[in-house]
Amino acid sequence: MSRRNNNNSGILPDAVLEQFKWEVADELGLSSKIKSQGWENMTSRECGHVGGRIGGSMVKTMIRRAKDSLNSTSL
Repeated sequence: MSRRNNNNSGILPDAVLEQFKWEVADELGLSSKIKSQGWENMTSRECGHVGGRIGGSMVKTMIRRAKDSLNSTSL
């Protein structure tokens, strides 16, 4: 999605972030275009829509999932 290095400081595994990118892209109806053309051929606007959604409401979802995961492993 971005051409710069992703520095999430190990907060979430890259696989989790990748999963969220695909979930948001699917919600926005962009997943089929991404699969056929690749992230590198998406417009800045399209990538911005995905990134914006991840930076907004998806953060709440990621936090909830992380808490659920921690709760299930500590039982």
